[in-house]
Amino acid sequence: MSISNTPQPPYYAVIFTSLRHKNDKGYLKMAEKMATLVKKQDGFLGFESAREEIGITVSYWRDKESIQKWKENLEHLKAQQMGKKLWYEKYKIRIAKVERDYEF
Repeated sequence: MSISNTPQPPYYAVIFTSLRHKNDKGYLKMAEKMATLVKKQDGFLGFESAREEIGITVSYWRDKESIQKWKENLEHLKAQQMGKKLWYEKYKIRIAKVERDYEF
């Protein structure tokens, strides 16, 4: 994985922080499917993800409308339901407007 090459701000970031259950059978397959699917979503700019005890995935979006359409995507809705039911002990989603970014 690499750092996403995002456009000049402004754009939006969705920060998904999670704690998974120990028994998360089927999670990796669904995560791979969602990673492939989101890349086809209009307005998607990229994502970065890391996991140790907690997982953090930050996805980048052109605008709030693009985020909403991804949230309502039928395949993604199915994954969300399975996550609530099977994989996540707890999670939190934050949406932020990126006004500046720096690169080194």
